[in-house]
Amino acid sequence: MIDVLLMHALLKAVPDHAALILVGDVDQLPSVGPGQVLADIIDSEAVPVVRLTEVFRQAAESRIIVNAHRINQGLMPEWVQDPTSDFHFIECADAEDGVAKILQIVRERIPKRYGLDPIRDIQVLCPMNRGGLGARSLNIDLQQALNPPGDLRVERFGSTYGIGDKVMQIENDYDHEVYNGDFGVVRSIDPEASEMVIEFDGRPVTYGLGELDEIVLAYATTIHKSQGSEYPAVVIPLTTQHYPMLQRNLLYTAVTRGKRLVVIVGQKKALAIAVKGKQTKRRWSKLREWLDADR
Repeated sequence: MIDVLLMHALLKAVPDHAALILVGDVDQLPSVGPGQVLADIIDSEAVPVVRLTEVFRQAAESRIIVNAHRINQGLMPEWVQDPTSDFHFIECADAEDGVAKILQIVRERIPKRYGLDPIRDIQVLCPMNRGGLGARSLNIDLQQALNPPGDLRVERFGSTYGIGDKVMQIENDYDHEVYNGDFGVVRSIDPEASEMVIEFDGRPVTYGLGELDEIVLAYATTIHKSQGSEYPAVVIPLTTQHYPMLQRNLLYTAVTRGKRLVVIVGQKKALAIAVKGKQTKRRWSKLREWLDADR
């Protein structure tokens, strides 16, 4: 989602003779930065708005799409014990049980049934960073399960990296032309030169070891970080441990990241809390009021 500052910069750059068409999903998570630009523009009724609401026959066969609509309407998702389904819920008793099931699902069950690569094609999306089912802890567990560091590894800024590790850039680097949210894979490490090569979409980028504060392990990431991205398969831990973050728009955003497969590993109580958790905090930027005044 675009925030008010970026939208202001965009509008200043658009010439007066141009038309601007905004395409977005107002029901997903709001922008990290200030404001709620798309929601305010829609609510102001100052510009024409078209909503795409019909689920066509082909899409209706996907449980991902059907359940995304159900969640958005405040209804519990539905799942069936069908191995051909693209939407699954797997119950876990606690965080320890959840971690064990996620490791098995990512390392064995999905690759075996769907032929997907556990590092390249499967993304674990967490409501938060903290806790046993948070992104930080799961990254360590998944790294150990999928790509345990060998002798050639580097430790920097609290993380250990080895060849083959999945990583994410967490800030814009204009010199390397790598941007916040870009995924890459570690291809080589040269301790003597103090360098590491990471491949982003087939393009190798060389990092000094002192620059590794710009990257993090990315076997698991937060749902907030996943906005704007899609993955062949997503695995979503969802338990009462995540209570502060259990909101409908968070769950809806996570489910809509999966293209071929969505697996929720968690507790039905937490799922129900998230589905009913309508975001009530209002973001005040005065944009809607100013648009109303100009009508």
